[in-house]
Amino acid sequence: MALDLTGRIGGGPRRMTALLGVTTLVLVAGPPRVLSAAAGGTHLKPPHDVEVSITDDTFTLQWASGSDPGGIVTFSADYQTLEMSNWMKLPGCQYVAGTSCDFSSINVSVYDTVKLRVRAEDGSSASPWHELGPFVPQQEARIGPPEVRLEAEDKAIRISISPPGGKNSLMWAMDRSRFRYTVVSWESPSGERKSIETRYPSYLMSGLSPETTYCVQVKAKLFLQRRPAAESPVRCVSTTAEEADGLPPPENVRVVGRGPVYVLQWSHARENVTFQAQWLYAFLRKNENYEAHWAQVPNCQQVRAARCAFPRSAFWKGIYFLRVRAARGNRTSAWSQETEFDTESQALVPPPVAVLKAINSSSLRIYVGAQNKSAYQGYLPTYEVVLWENASSVERTIVEKRVDFTVPNLKALTLYCVKARALLQTWKWNSSSEFGHTVCERTRPGDSSSARLVAVASAVLAAAFALCALQGLRKLVGYVCFPSRAPPPTIDQYISEQSLKNILLSTSEEQTEKCFIIENVDTVAEIEETSRTGEGHKTYNSQTSEDSGNYSNEDENSSGQESGDLGQEGSVWRE
Repeated sequence: MALDLTGRIGGGPRRMTALLGVTTLVLVAGPPRVLSAAAGGTHLKPPHDVEVSITDDTFTLQWASGSDPGGIVTFSADYQTLEMSNWMKLPGCQYVAGTSCDFSSINVSVYDTVKLRVRAEDGSSASPWHELGPFVPQQEARIGPPEVRLEAEDKAIRISISPPGGKNSLMWAMDRSRFRYTVVSWESPSGERKSIETRYPSYLMSGLSPETTYCVQVKAKLFLQRRPAAESPVRCVSTTAEEADGLPPPENVRVVGRGPVYVLQWSHARENVTFQAQWLYAFLRKNENYEAHWAQVPNCQQVRAARCAFPRSAFWKGIYFLRVRAARGNRTSAWSQETEFDTESQALVPPPVAVLKAINSSSLRIYVGAQNKSAYQGYLPTYEVVLWENASSVERTIVEKRVDFTVPNLKALTLYCVKARALLQTWKWNSSSEFGHTVCERTRPGDSSSARLVAVASAVLAAAFALCALQGLRKLVGYVCFPSRAPPPTIDQYISEQSLKNILLSTSEEQTEKCFIIENVDTVAEIEETSRTGEGHKTYNSQTSEDSGNYSNEDENSSGQESGDLGQEGSVWRE
């Protein structure tokens, strides 16, 4: 028997349909609140053990009578939401002779906070109210059993599941796409139970025995919720007899990404047959009637091999389902198991970049990395590196998760080559790249006599160069900080007499001398120097101070006459 519940999800009233006769979630009342009795009734006791149970869209109020049997006692209930200021009569729960009532037709949203109260009534007498604490129906509801239908095929059974609450359920209107189904199957009468979980309402059990009875039981649950749920009734069906010349469906359907194409592969026991493949958007498979939406896979029609290739550009990024069947003449097999295909899990993995660097005569350092930061979408790949001598065909395979590692025990002065590829194996990826470009590097020379000779010669040349540099530095410091007392050779070659040299190199024992500077034919400068004992000196200079470069030193006897001549022809500088 079906009951209706009118709600306000998404606006105006709607009708909810649910199934009765299932175990329901019990909402135990909090501490009872007994309100004042109505006029004229003090002998009736209020109901107790008041409970609310909600399964899918079915609401039930239960209680125990507080009065002794006798008379005609009925019960009535009211409800109130947070938006309401007054109590309203609870539909389906007025003047009830029993101890329960169904109020699925209550006109509230399943997300409203609701309060209930119930009392006993006997004619004009009434007991005090027993009030039940507030609750939100959607939070207290348990998941009812899904509806299950079975259809037998050759060595297969197709299971169709309807979500709990039915198509028009208001309780699960926002959660229909979040249901997950646990399907338990076994061979009747007492075969081994097998359990699988699927998020799609249609599932094909394949690989079964013909003419055998199989039973199925299904339970629904909401993803990431621990909400109580009820199992469906057990459903059983027998598979059909196997035809002598019948074609079995293909098995082990899978998709592998290879370069710019996807390769669809399967296995089949018969020869001289052709195959056909179809695809479907995954979100369409959540509809109960999705058969009309299957489409032909490009390049996978009437193929004779157990595989076909189709371009990656034929499918946008997303999740799909694929199926294959065999045909011979006018006879066709059943469709294979529907295989989920995620384009991201088969995305084209770019090859890595490898770099070689010689460390010594017996080791090479290998750097392996992605071409760019987003090449592997944040996943850490494993690298397969192949190493070989350039002059040999013997290869050595190294599998490393590190991007920087060293290969020891190699030959000196030998050219080695490497190539690498990335391996991605995660919950989302299960693919590998092509090998990248080959790179080669020669190991360093080993410890030989020629190498030692070169090292010694280099050390000797370095020592000689250092000595020469030190010697030049010593001369430079001596020239700057400790100059020689002798005049420069350019001056010494023009001054031959000792008396003139004393002018440049004066000592404490030198006597006062006079030096004449001949500037030109008409000008002579007389400089009188005194010793360090304190004598004065006189200097005579002409109109110009230019130095002719001619020097003369005369006796003191002739100094007077020359001084007179200078006084007549030029200017005289006096002390």
